Amino acid sequence: MSNGVATNGTESQDQTHTPCQRYLSTRGEDGGHSFEYVVLKGLAADGGLYIPQEVPVVPESVWQSWKDLSYTDLAYNIISLFVSPSEIPAEDLKDIINRSYATFRTPEVTPLVHLQDSIHLLELFHGPTFAFKDVALQFLGNLFEYFLVRKNQGKEGRDRYHLTVVGATSGDTGSAAIYGLRGKKDVSVFMLHPKGRVSPIQELQMTTVLDANVHNLAITGNFDHCQDILKSLFADPEINATHKLGAVNSINWARILAQTVYYFYSYFSLARQSESFNIGDKVRFVVPSGNFGDILAGYFAFRMGLPVDKLVIATNENDSLDRFWKTGCYTKKPVSGSKAEGGLPEDGAKAHEDGVKETMSPAMDVLVSSNFERLLWYLAYEFASSAGMDDEWNKKQAGQEVSSWLTDLKVKDGFGPVYKDVLESARRNFESERVTDQETLDTIKSLYQEVGYVLDPHTAVGVEAARRSVKRAGADIPHISLSTAHPAKFSGAVNLALQDQPEFDFEAKVLPQEFVGLDQKEKRVQDVANDWTAVREVIREQVEEELKALDSA
Repeated sequence: MSNGVATNGTESQDQTHTPCQRYLSTRGEDGGHSFEYVVLKGLAADGGLYIPQEVPVVPESVWQSWKDLSYTDLAYNIISLFVSPSEIPAEDLKDIINRSYATFRTPEVTPLVHLQDSIHLLELFHGPTFAFKDVALQFLGNLFEYFLVRKNQGKEGRDRYHLTVVGATSGDTGSAAIYGLRGKKDVSVFMLHPKGRVSPIQELQMTTVLDANVHNLAITGNFDHCQDILKSLFADPEINATHKLGAVNSINWARILAQTVYYFYSYFSLARQSESFNIGDKVRFVVPSGNFGDILAGYFAFRMGLPVDKLVIATNENDSLDRFWKTGCYTKKPVSGSKAEGGLPEDGAKAHEDGVKETMSPAMDVLVSSNFERLLWYLAYEFASSAGMDDEWNKKQAGQEVSSWLTDLKVKDGFGPVYKDVLESARRNFESERVTDQETLDTIKSLYQEVGYVLDPHTAVGVEAARRSVKRAGADIPHISLSTAHPAKFSGAVNLALQDQPEFDFEAKVLPQEFVGLDQKEKRVQDVANDWTAVREVIREQVEEELKALDSA
């Protein structure tokens, strides 16, 4: 398989290979960095996202030998390919991984269940906050702690390296990041969420955590506004210099890396469970997609050698990704006119000021998917490589192309159509589906009626997309649909879909004990204007209060 990127071969699973050690930015002006640097930094200095300079392609004989490993052992084998042992010795990395997944409610960490026919469900909600974000953020929280402990050996007071973690959330990232970092030394956590646009349970999970290093900020606007504030903060040299900002959003490479593991694990689980599926057969993964990080992890698994037939992107009515695969144009909202739906207006003017729709699946109410930039780099790299130039030239060209596309997205609210070869490359590995709110509710209802399984609305978007994909691919291709959250987190949608079902009782059938009484707990949250400078001032004030409290302790 050609990946279009120089690769390191692997000969065994004991780190006798040379791990990928350095990272570059998708925009081409920042590179050569260590794993520790990109984890603590999050966003590249040129505004891009970090990717490995080389993606290791694992020989078939090696990855197939992993089929019976526990989740934590498999995670070590995969993650160690991207982390030099000179940065994190093997035993330390194993300890970080083991501690990260000891918090999950099942030893499988991400169990696979058969849903119906050729569709299987990968349950990713068995972590502390009942969402797939726990898989990456428990790991990232322990990475932060590991690096900070090492940096601060022998240091006291204000001389210690203090990390200020800032994140934006449409619901699940916030609580998962908070639970991964609460109470950790030398870390302050600021989580921005769109006020009134996350589910009540999601908001309570965040705002009832009262640890002194946790700060919840409710922003007037939508999730894209929160992301814009986040990017402005990371682009500000002053606050970065004084407060050492760190990222927990999926712009942080460590999150993508951690999520890659469960693609391999679910593949092996399928082989163990199904007599008709053999190691080496191809599978389709269907992923409810908002910020594109979850499905991007599947793309890296594919590049490493996992036999993936297609990655199916499932969007809700905020369908900028689906429209890109349909038209080759990436825009914040469809524009009617002389161009194809989803294209740019003839004069390049902004089509809409706020095109984000509030849907039944709020964590996917995203029109600017940050991690899409990483895929764009690989598409641009492959296109540049067709010119037959050297590898460094190809990488530079890819960075320039991505920078141009992202500038148009910021200035014109979109870009495209991209070159035909770029779009064909995207379609070779991906398909996309758009699922409406009504279709989401219908899927929750029909699955409950048919097999008695209760889906959350995001997972329902994926299952509906999987059903459509089965019709195209045929029943011989198994589909693994990713279940991204526990249904109890979205009681409104679940109750609406199942309210007329006889004997359905949400509290009895769905609600975990951990959620009971959350609404009675003390809450702490601060309302802040949709203004990145206002957020910056809140960060300064709150971090100073924390440090003063530590000084006097």
